[in-house]
Amino acid sequence: MCRRFSDSIEKFEGKGAEGLRSGALWGTLSRSPNGTDPLLFLGEYEHTLDQKQRLAIPSELREVIDPKVHGDAFIAAPGPNGYLWLWPERTFANLSKDLGGSLVGDPSMHDFERLVFSQSARVPLDSAGRVRIPDRLLQKFGLGGPVMILGVRDHLELAAPAAWKQEQERMQPSSDDIWRRARLALAAAQQRHGA
Repeated sequence: MCRRFSDSIEKFEGKGAEGLRSGALWGTLSRSPNGTDPLLFLGEYEHTLDQKQRLAIPSELREVIDPKVHGDAFIAAPGPNGYLWLWPERTFANLSKDLGGSLVGDPSMHDFERLVFSQSARVPLDSAGRVRIPDRLLQKFGLGGPVMILGVRDHLELAAPAAWKQEQERMQPSSDDIWRRARLALAAAQQRHGA
């Protein structure tokens, strides 16, 4: 069961931690008025890998993706939090382009590039809205059977349900501090960009 919210994420700010509590699964997504990036994936969904290691991406998440703008696949890549992240293909390509070229690139980036790109895979959406996650990634990230699909702004994160529950329990007591740090980081970013 999913609750859908049509209003923007700012609506949650006034609710603090209560706005993020999730007794039931919920979710929504938005796209910019002209249909291009940035994407906004929100919510959490529990789906099960089928016998062929395919994972159904919820229709609420798929409907925001325009194949002409975002590509017709995801890139499965390791995230810094230990979860497997799914990026719309062209979003990932644009972020990669921002890293610069490898041939004469920054030597400090070489380890990062080897770590991320060698462990990534292109996972096309099939006609039923599923992606097949390579076995090596399922094993590396401890995924099998039920999988939590988390909408995290411009990408999706895949986690084992028990790991996600544990992470939620870890974050909940410090949710007020998480909101405070996010507001400070946003204010600092706006100040740097002259907003």
